[in-house]
Amino acid sequence: MFGSALHCLRHIHICGFLRVYRILLLGMTLFLLSSPGAAEINMPPTRNPMVLAYRDHLPLIRAAVEEIQREEHLKAVLLGIRFRDQDVVTLAVGESMSGVPATTAMHFRNGAIAIAYMGSILLQLVDQGIVGLDDPIDQWLSDLPDADRVTLRMLINSTSGYPEYVGYNRFEDAIYADVFRTWSPEELIAIAFEQPPQFNPGTNWGYAHTNFVLLGLALERATSQSFDRLMRDQIIQPLRLRNTANPLTPAIPKSVLHAYTTERGRYEESTFWNPSWTLARGAIMTSSLTDVLTSARAIGTGALLSPTAFKQMLAPDTAGLGPWDHQTYYGFGVVVKQGWIAQNPLFHGYAGVMAYLPERELSIAVFSTKTEQGDPDVNSSEHLFRRITQILTPDHAID
Repeated sequence: MFGSALHCLRHIHICGFLRVYRILLLGMTLFLLSSPGAAEINMPPTRNPMVLAYRDHLPLIRAAVEEIQREEHLKAVLLGIRFRDQDVVTLAVGESMSGVPATTAMHFRNGAIAIAYMGSILLQLVDQGIVGLDDPIDQWLSDLPDADRVTLRMLINSTSGYPEYVGYNRFEDAIYADVFRTWSPEELIAIAFEQPPQFNPGTNWGYAHTNFVLLGLALERATSQSFDRLMRDQIIQPLRLRNTANPLTPAIPKSVLHAYTTERGRYEESTFWNPSWTLARGAIMTSSLTDVLTSARAIGTGALLSPTAFKQMLAPDTAGLGPWDHQTYYGFGVVVKQGWIAQNPLFHGYAGVMAYLPERELSIAVFSTKTEQGDPDVNSSEHLFRRITQILTPDHAID
């Protein structure tokens, strides 16, 4: 995987290491900061040879950032790479708003990253004996179709067959008519079930935000706690995610990475569009680059789970269903692809990737926003992530 990095390591003479590294670091920093659009770069001092070997590739990574930014019309890019618990680099390029440089400390909506948290919460509750993965949801949501056949497992891995409201014309018309509307879980469920099921429970795979809205309600009723409380007690506090929160409103803490989109046919700011439709109540969150990096490793190592639960999180149960196979499949709130454990949110002008490669203990976080020429339906952060895997982990590169 790290053929070039390990080759470099084998040829380092430790006696002259620090002097050479200071020269390399100075040259690298000057290169990065003198590049067009560079706003901020952070490389904490370290003697860790793997971190230093990764940093040898930063000129290639910076070139990839510039290329993707130019070709896909990105307004801002935030990027973080971490080996174990040490930052290789965090950087920000471009602007949050016109005349306001993007910074690595800015907050943004983390979207589907919270689905990975939901998978971890479900498995923690299984570890605690509060629920079982194969419990039918009619215990908590008895009025739903097939509630006696659909299980908690099917909700988290999207095999329930329940219909998806995102993309449904009546729903799309409603959210774009009033982007500041607050949607209740009950409204989302009602509009979803205006449509027929995608398939019989457990027979196929079909992504549906409906599943996660229902999972949040089911776990609230199973625990007699709000999902916001579950998220704080079982994810945010144990992982010390100081910049991650569920504001319960469209607010984002300062400082803010602003988002823009052409989804409604004109280029407009979408930062404070109401995200209440996106996930379970209590799982609609804001975060920061450093917290996403911390989350990538925690989710990717099963830090909050028993070994049995972590194995279940990554089990290839969906391989052979829908688009998935044993190399790329959907686990419990995460995508497993060529060894990487990932999530890739894309909505309302924000595009992101959170990824962890257990074999190399490597975490990557990318978030980006678009200019007027950018395509709002393309996750450019995913494209940059793929390019970085080709540079840093060629034998686990995402194609």
